[in-house]
Amino acid sequence: MAQRAVYPGGSSAQAAVSPTAPPGATSTAWPGAGAEATLQAHPGLSLLARVRRDWIMLALAAPGIAYFLVFYYLPLLGYIIAFQDYQPFLGFDSPYVGMKNFTDMLRDNRFWSAVNNTLLITMMQLVLYFPAPLGLALMLNGIMSIRVRRIVQNIVYLPHFLSWVIVVALFQEILGGTGVVNHLLRDGGFGTMNVLSDPPLFKWMMVFQLIWKETGWGTIIYLAALLSIDSTLYEAAAVDGANRWQRLWNVTLPGIVAVTVLLLILRLGSILTVGFEQILLQRAFVGPDSGEVLDTYVYFNGIVGGQWGITAAAGLVKGIVGLVLVLSANKIAHRLGQDGVYR
Repeated sequence: MAQRAVYPGGSSAQAAVSPTAPPGATSTAWPGAGAEATLQAHPGLSLLARVRRDWIMLALAAPGIAYFLVFYYLPLLGYIIAFQDYQPFLGFDSPYVGMKNFTDMLRDNRFWSAVNNTLLITMMQLVLYFPAPLGLALMLNGIMSIRVRRIVQNIVYLPHFLSWVIVVALFQEILGGTGVVNHLLRDGGFGTMNVLSDPPLFKWMMVFQLIWKETGWGTIIYLAALLSIDSTLYEAAAVDGANRWQRLWNVTLPGIVAVTVLLLILRLGSILTVGFEQILLQRAFVGPDSGEVLDTYVYFNGIVGGQWGITAAAGLVKGIVGLVLVLSANKIAHRLGQDGVYR
């Protein structure tokens, strides 16, 4: 006699036994199988019926949806000023100028200097910062003692909760012209240096600060992905004679490829965003030629300089570039057999 095994959330009506199953075979009913069967049995459910059925999930998602609507989608209507000679006292009734703001922006040498600095810092972040949380997560995952792992995690998470004002002040006190390092060099009879005000080192310092501040926090997603890997895969690999590095290469890394690709695609969407507050606080150390990025260009020329139309055009171009990169990277991920951000 075939038996049924019903999991939590399932029901005996959901568990079906194959008529060709041998005597004593057990069938399983997983949570959600009943809802899927209902959808297949009633493919013509109206929108109202689906809302009534899923109202709890919709209610849980409502605050998040409202947040993105209010702070991300509704402000997109303001990009109309990219096509206007915007005057605050006229509002959206300002004169329409077509593509003039875009042509003026492309002729502005300061814009291209900001683009160049932004792309350089972005490429350095992709090469140096993006793999850092992954490497740290792999090291944390290799710590056998749970107590030691939690202590290390708490330590590396802490910098994320410090504001950039505090982080910049710490680096200024250590590496600035009157910082601890220069005092030690001066006491030792060596020449002094100011790393934060050295233009060739400025971009490297921006990336180093980001790594110090955000690497620990970035490990959370990777650690969750590592915990989702089936432990029996490691046991099977060990039985087959795989050493620690072989298990890392053949079990661990393939298990987090999907998450890594997803995070990379999302990072490409903000490729022209390299940290407004961090750069703004330190731009004066090296001047606009080395410290200007697109975000600070928009701030100083738009909010401070009153060139609303040109800076709105720069913001619109930035958003379009990010959208194109996300869609393109997602398509490439599909071709490589990954899920990407969406299907």
